[in-house]
Amino acid sequence: MYIPTHFEITDADEIYSFIEANAFGQLISTVEGRLYSTHIPFLLSPGHKQLLGHLAKENPQWKDIDGQEVLITLQGPHAYISPSWYSSPGVPTWNYQAVHVYGTCHAFNDASRLKQLVESLTAKYESTFDQPWQPDYQASMLKAIVGIEIEISELQCKYKLSQNRSSQDRSRVTKALGARGSNQVEKAMRELK
Repeated sequence: MYIPTHFEITDADEIYSFIEANAFGQLISTVEGRLYSTHIPFLLSPGHKQLLGHLAKENPQWKDIDGQEVLITLQGPHAYISPSWYSSPGVPTWNYQAVHVYGTCHAFNDASRLKQLVESLTAKYESTFDQPWQPDYQASMLKAIVGIEIEISELQCKYKLSQNRSSQDRSRVTKALGARGSNQVEKAMRELK
């Protein structure tokens, strides 16, 4: 990903926090020599060395993925930025947050590992409900999926949040975003260190 210096985020804790909060992304690999993308949720391993997920066995992506270098793209909030919000000349642009993860992918079919993965994903996303659903599925259902583990080799993080503009312009953009209801991007801009 193209990352001008003023948009680059290198703080590992910030990147891992972003991944945890925005873990639904695109798994990009090649299938029979052609680029292929699947949208899935990921889990970041406790040691931050791997991303884990699973694919349906009907999805052809898993058949060629073992040992491939893959790209995972994760996106946070984003919003259009009008040059009319600036006090100095500018051009239309987009503010956003994104992480790209590169790594080597390995597929697995071990039933106990798949069960643990599915239960961990469920626990993560059900934890926000007042009455979380408890896993209750037939073990045979695990035979319909393939687990994937990506050994992370590189992380790229870009927060394009008007850092290249004056403090006056950033303030005006933040205010305009709030007025338009783009609260997540407004919040990201206010929290940017």
